[in-house]
Amino acid sequence: MNIPIETVQVGDFQMNYFRFGSGQKTMVILPGLSVQSVMGFAESVAAEYEVMTNDFTVYVFDRRSELPKVYSVDEMARDTAEAFKALGLCDIYLFGASQGGMMAMRIAVEYPGLVRRLALGSTSPHLKEQQLAAMGQWLDLARQKDGEGLYLAFGEKLYPPEMFARSREMLALAGRTVTDEEFARFAVLADGTNGFDMTGSLHRIACPVLAIGSQDDRVVGPEGTEAIVRVLGGRQDFETYMYDGFGHAAYDTAPDYRQRIYDFFMR
Repeated sequence: MNIPIETVQVGDFQMNYFRFGSGQKTMVILPGLSVQSVMGFAESVAAEYEVMTNDFTVYVFDRRSELPKVYSVDEMARDTAEAFKALGLCDIYLFGASQGGMMAMRIAVEYPGLVRRLALGSTSPHLKEQQLAAMGQWLDLARQKDGEGLYLAFGEKLYPPEMFARSREMLALAGRTVTDEEFARFAVLADGTNGFDMTGSLHRIACPVLAIGSQDDRVVGPEGTEAIVRVLGGRQDFETYMYDGFGHAAYDTAPDYRQRIYDFFMR
């Protein structure tokens, strides 16, 4: 499978994306913060989400290509929603993971006509001091241009201990390939989470919502999902599920994760 990377022009900026699947419904994936762009892993993502491909055409978006020096999560959400509109996407089945989940919540609130169903993975409607601790370490390593250290610190927080131990050498090797441009880009995107808080507007999400978290999440903690449940938990169109043993990156590590999202989207 050879999936091309496409580009949409939106006003004065461009945004890369790729798509796969042949279904009539539109699904969008907003990935979390990563050291290197998910655009380099299109075939792997498509293979992981194969369960979606008969019913959905799936779009995966990067952040905008040229980043301003300061770029908040709210601004990321705004630009991404404008990219949806430029491509004529609507009635979207939207899945956001981690930072992508923060963007997805904001899009669902500010652009309700775009989103039909919303799935949120390992995310939080706010970031408090304890939740920002990992981000601070990553930022320091990115600014020091320590690729190996950044990949290892990133993987240690995202993955369960056993998986991190197995992946340690691969992560260290990947860290040696990080470019100066990628360090700078990561720092801007990581710093963009500072001040994010939409707890007060979460109730404005009008579509059905599935929130998936992990008891052993070492980035936003189970508290992130619990904060969503506190606001939306009384609604009949709200569902939640908590993993244990799959870490923050349960969206990659839990074998039934994609099926769980598919079942929710197909209800």
